[in-house]
Amino acid sequence: MSRQTISDPIAVNDDVQGLDQFSTLTRRLMVVYLPLAVFVFVLLFPFYWMAITAIKPDHQLSNYREYSPFWVVQPTLDHIKYLLFETSYPGWLWNTMLVSVASTFISLLASVFAAYAIERVRFTGARVTGLLIFLAYLVPPSILFIPLAFIVFQVGIFDSRLALILTYPTFLIPFCTWLLMGYFRTIPFELEESALVDGATRWQILTKVILPLAVPGLISAGIFAFTLSWNEFIYALTFISSSENKTVPVGVLTELVRGDIYEWGALMSGALLGSLPVVILYSFFVDYYVSSMTGAVKE
Repeated sequence: MSRQTISDPIAVNDDVQGLDQFSTLTRRLMVVYLPLAVFVFVLLFPFYWMAITAIKPDHQLSNYREYSPFWVVQPTLDHIKYLLFETSYPGWLWNTMLVSVASTFISLLASVFAAYAIERVRFTGARVTGLLIFLAYLVPPSILFIPLAFIVFQVGIFDSRLALILTYPTFLIPFCTWLLMGYFRTIPFELEESALVDGATRWQILTKVILPLAVPGLISAGIFAFTLSWNEFIYALTFISSSENKTVPVGVLTELVRGDIYEWGALMSGALLGSLPVVILYSFFVDYYVSSMTGAVKE
């Protein structure tokens, strides 16, 4: 009798592919479609609620007897016009963008050097240093902002965007370093050894060998840092007091809520417009983000 080889179609044939493993429509509905529908509904319903509230007239926001809370009868753009032209929201949006981009750049720059040194240079105590850096990420920002506030006052950068740009990396660098450590670990050492034999310096290896191969990891770390910077609230609330220097999360809450009066239309408009940059960013780089996160976790 002849042995079956790997190329034998009978040996590699697999009849169970994708949804075919669920033989009946009922089983597919209960196991796949229904849980997926619930998951999608839970994720998208807040955005839907923000969208319909942003375009609802004021008299429909609380009059549920005559108007459905889940639909808009006569949509209007008055809330968005009020937000953009009668408040400081464009300035808050610019401040948030500037702070997020600057802090993300600083965090990525420091994380690349730290992750490369820990994973490739192999100095004494490298593993312990990597573990301590990751443990620093586990410290709650609600504890760190107290000593950071003292430093910010002493340096003289209180109530400035520089205060946020310099303090945000304190919680961005640890996780970005851990993520890049896992991604650098997946790059073969033989490439670096070959470059060293050819006379390349450590800087040339980092810039011409490691970083081009680690682009998905850099994108993933950058998206993570940008998202945290964009949504950060505690530091922005503590270190910023003037309206013109506030970011979107703080400005929307503090300027559009006056005592017990909530301007729901403007609030939802601000939340909706503030979430769009992050949504657009994820839509362009979601494949890189997922591949890098799974690679880092496996390592």
